[in-house]
Amino acid sequence: MADLASRITAPADTPAPEVPSAAVEAPVDGAEETNLVDNTYEVEVKLSDLQNDQESPLYSVSSFDELGLPKAINDGLLAMNFKKPSKIQEKALPLMLSDPPHNMIAQSQSGTGKTAAFVLTVLSRVDLSKPTQPQALLLAPSRELARQIQMVVQTIGQFCEGLIVEAAIPGAIARETGVKSSVVVGTPGTVIDLIKRRQFDVSQLKVLVIDEADNMLDMQGLGEQCSRVKSILPKTIQILLFSATFPANVMAFAEKFAPNANQMKLKQQELTVKGISQMYMDCPDEKQKYEILCKLYGLMTIGSSVIFVRTRDSAAEIQRRMEADGHKVTALHGAYEGANRDALLDDFRSGRSKVLITTNVLARGIDVSSVAIVINYDIPMKGPGDREPDAETYLHRIGRTGRFGRVGVSISFVYDRKSFNALAEIARFYNIDLIQLDPNDWDVTEKKVQDVIKSSRAKADYAPNATSG
Repeated sequence: MADLASRITAPADTPAPEVPSAAVEAPVDGAEETNLVDNTYEVEVKLSDLQNDQESPLYSVSSFDELGLPKAINDGLLAMNFKKPSKIQEKALPLMLSDPPHNMIAQSQSGTGKTAAFVLTVLSRVDLSKPTQPQALLLAPSRELARQIQMVVQTIGQFCEGLIVEAAIPGAIARETGVKSSVVVGTPGTVIDLIKRRQFDVSQLKVLVIDEADNMLDMQGLGEQCSRVKSILPKTIQILLFSATFPANVMAFAEKFAPNANQMKLKQQELTVKGISQMYMDCPDEKQKYEILCKLYGLMTIGSSVIFVRTRDSAAEIQRRMEADGHKVTALHGAYEGANRDALLDDFRSGRSKVLITTNVLARGIDVSSVAIVINYDIPMKGPGDREPDAETYLHRIGRTGRFGRVGVSISFVYDRKSFNALAEIARFYNIDLIQLDPNDWDVTEKKVQDVIKSSRAKADYAPNATSG
């Protein structure tokens, strides 16, 4: 079978785009194993107009000790095997920890330590002598991400005596007591509800963190809720916005949401995650997509894998068919009740479940270190009628693997002109060199994927051996 590019007949004046096959960069062999991504990318910093070198000099730190953090926080970092700051932490932490506090807008890809960066800032601001007084609020778009951030705060802060961290998500805060913690991690809707019911005292909040800010501040989505939350909080609060991507329209809003903020971002060409070999599978047609997915099952269980689909119905249907064919898989999407979603994700984190089928509800922020393969069963699209590729969601999805400098594989399925053109546009946007997989030569396909998964540390110019496929 010829590849998809040759099977698509494009109009004469608009030739079908090509998706090249070449190497994708991965972490450097021999790098020290820590819970940090390799410091090989460049970070651009823009200071706010209100800040100058005399007030808070721009500098990098090479160790956490230089930040002057309390011993209890440093002990928590060591317990998590954080031995030295990542590049984003080197640049961001001196600015975020400055006194007086400054707002921050930080764009940093998944796996670069951005969560730890804002958690360290939060812990440094909290007065532990007031354990039940809310002092920091961290917002996330989903209960799964909120619970994960809660876990990171608790782990880094495990030696901070008196630290209480609560999750403001549906069903988690008792109506009888309301919020009784110094750090609150939640979703915007639940936070608004708690404040309206006077069960969440926000009068002494010092820090507001919004993770996945591109999604949270999008006025087509959660932006209005986030704005309502902010309007109720103290005017002096420090605002920290973090995301792997910031589209231009969201950045414009972010600059108003966090006025006079310092800004930090990775260069555009360095956005795609190092360590992930990004591949695509040329499926003959939509029907054979499922058959090819089942053929990949053996590779998906070497570590853990996430299969992203477009809709809840698709997730449920693929789960039904794969289980009927004897494969053990789990589906997780927004139709499940909160407690069930928590249990399903816990099973996946623990390894009791190794293959997870999901929608974009898990595309953002979820960190499961064992994930070796991400499959885009459906190319992410956006706009009315899914008319245009969603490059930001693609980046977030593939970021579920290759965590903290590990290697991983993403495989995107294409089968018609629309899916092919969409993936080609995403590849051009991020300047990705995609590796093609051939469904008709399964021995070669398996070897290409296994070469990556089984290499604990791939070299920076690593790609599956061309001579063997």
